Amino acid sequence: MEIRIGVQHVAREVVLESEQTPDEVQKLVETALEKGTPLVLTDERGHHVVVPGNALGYIDIGSETRGRVGFGG
Repeated sequence: MEIRIGVQHVAREVVLESEQTPDEVQKLVETALEKGTPLVLTDERGHHVVVPGNALGYIDIGSETRGRVGFGG
């Protein structure tokens, strides 16, 4: 699933593909916002992305459904 993170005072957003579920990501975001702790997400390749909780502008959590490949309808 694709996750897009807007960081305050940064022009570009952070985009990553993750194997985490939308519910897991939402809980991590809520905790980071409530406690002011860093948001730590893991991408498909096992890399960790760390964003300070107090710098989060927005989070766009994609659906778990992956798009089709090819020309089918």
